[in-house]
Amino acid sequence: MKLVNASALAVALSLGTAMTLIFTSAQAQISISVSVNVEPPVLPVYVQPPVPAPGYIWTPGYWAWDSDVQDYYWVPGTWVMAPQQGYLWTPPYWGWNNGAYLFHTGYWGPHIGFYGGVPYGFGYTGDGYEGGYWQGGAFYYNRTVNNVTDVAITNVYEKTVVVSRSTNVSFNGGPGGIKASPTSEQLAAEHEHHIEATSEQTKHLQMAHQNRSLFASVNHGKPAITATSRPGVFAGHDVVKAHGASGPKLGAAKLPAGGAMGTKHLEAKKTATPGKTFGKPKSAPLKERVRPTIVHKAAHVTRHTTPPPRPVSHPAAPPKKPHK
Repeated sequence: MKLVNASALAVALSLGTAMTLIFTSAQAQISISVSVNVEPPVLPVYVQPPVPAPGYIWTPGYWAWDSDVQDYYWVPGTWVMAPQQGYLWTPPYWGWNNGAYLFHTGYWGPHIGFYGGVPYGFGYTGDGYEGGYWQGGAFYYNRTVNNVTDVAITNVYEKTVVVSRSTNVSFNGGPGGIKASPTSEQLAAEHEHHIEATSEQTKHLQMAHQNRSLFASVNHGKPAITATSRPGVFAGHDVVKAHGASGPKLGAAKLPAGGAMGTKHLEAKKTATPGKTFGKPKSAPLKERVRPTIVHKAAHVTRHTTPPPRPVSHPAAPPKKPHK
């Protein structure tokens, strides 16, 4: 882990270019830390916009830092096309170390690494990722935590995910932070081959930095834009506003069966129909739509792949003529 002085690199990090400044090997951990002595704000509460197309993976929102104005600003969560089949996104996170908050950049890789135990929601439980998996070159979406609506995606399944921790805290360690340490598997994942944030993610970060309404000193923890359907698209009906920054943890997707996923939805496990494209969800009261995602590893996974081809029916043979 390499520590970079905030005054030298935080501006570059805010503009999405810091990741090009310091790298070791592509096989080593891709992580740059910027030191800040101000506690990151809590995570805002929001719902997830619908996935725009197959192959897009949810990248949760987070607080970035601008050293020029000494302020945090919100980078909205968004759907991003995976840069390579089989790769997943390990989100960035803030971690307390020796009296300062250090920023750890996110990265793409074949396995999810450690991201501070921060439960970002939408499948990011704080310990791994329960939002989907790759199989046969296609990404399969867990509809329990992803908003798969109004799109022709047939690779879906439902998995009940139960939580052991619910919080809005956005950093690991220190006073008031999340108490979590990396597992051996997560440490190993940090040293696999990685791909840095895509150009779309860099542009998304730049646009967030240019939007003054996303700065914490302006929005007081309630950003004007909390999530978007595509990177860099900060206008339109798929842009999501915050519903509040206090209370239970953010992160329920707008599900077809009654709006957002809440505790009641998790108690009843449902089975998705293989190969079915799900339609537009019915509207639900706002209070229900912003209920928290409750996520953790489940003991059983129900996976539905593309259904086998239907058997071909052969026409019956014509009746034989009777002998004269």
